[in-house]
Amino acid sequence: MALIVQKYGGTSVADADRMRSVAGRIARRSEAGDRLVVVVSAMGHTTDELLALARQMTDRPEEREMDLLLSTGEIVSCTLLAMALKHIGHRAVALSGAQAGIGTDRRYGRARILKVDPKRIQGELARGNVVIVAGYQGMTEELDITTLGRGGSDTTAVALAAALRAKRCEIYTDVDGIYTADPRIEPNASKLDAISYEEMLELASYGATVMHPRAVELGAVYEMPILVASSFTDAPGTLIGGASMTSPSGMEQRNKVSGIAADTDVARITLRGVPDQPGIAARLFGPLADAGISVDTIVQNASVAQAGPGG
Repeated sequence: MALIVQKYGGTSVADADRMRSVAGRIARRSEAGDRLVVVVSAMGHTTDELLALARQMTDRPEEREMDLLLSTGEIVSCTLLAMALKHIGHRAVALSGAQAGIGTDRRYGRARILKVDPKRIQGELARGNVVIVAGYQGMTEELDITTLGRGGSDTTAVALAAALRAKRCEIYTDVDGIYTADPRIEPNASKLDAISYEEMLELASYGATVMHPRAVELGAVYEMPILVASSFTDAPGTLIGGASMTSPSGMEQRNKVSGIAADTDVARITLRGVPDQPGIAARLFGPLADAGISVDTIVQNASVAQAGPGG
């Protein structure tokens, strides 16, 4: 009886039919003997619809209230999935991120997970339940609800898998694994059976959208195997954390290039006349970090400093 943490993205639970299909997949795994914790994203375009509703009220919604509003999208998904499982005869319980024991800092909209208390989930598993958890959210020490920002549901799943010491974290999406290039751009791209954390982190950092770098990095820190597979087929997927070698004979048999990624959401900023004095870099990049903007590359000399934030 392996303990598995699964995550289903928004396209996998986009409507009632897909929700029932996911419930069927979960039921079959449960019947096979696995104990399951399932993290879900909001259905389809729910998050965009909630953002639009907020903007109808005000152009500048408060971050605290916005996080509370956006967290409801995942709560809708997890409660409906629990209902679907119960309808086909399986024990299930839905938990919000807070109920699941996910503690975060107070950075609304881009909160970081500080701790996971798995006691509630462990208790529900002991009672024979499939535990359905709302992804993308947590709670501060002051009991305020926060959202985790980009990649939040993937990060939730990996964090729970690590805290529960699960056998594996499985990320189900609308693609059947990690490819050597985006198959929508390069039709001859090949699917990888396995890829290392380091290689996947590089691909994710430079534009591969199937996994967010936060989740990959967390998997590497806790050495949690991550399987990326499709929720629409039974194809085997790609194992992140597995060896990315063409044969087990050694490192010299390793492929020199595992994949190619492209990121079109990048801006380049040129700053002229920046004084060459101690502390200037912190003054420039501190506010960017506070805004959650990462700086990928810095090129500077005595007369020109260029920064290319990609986030």
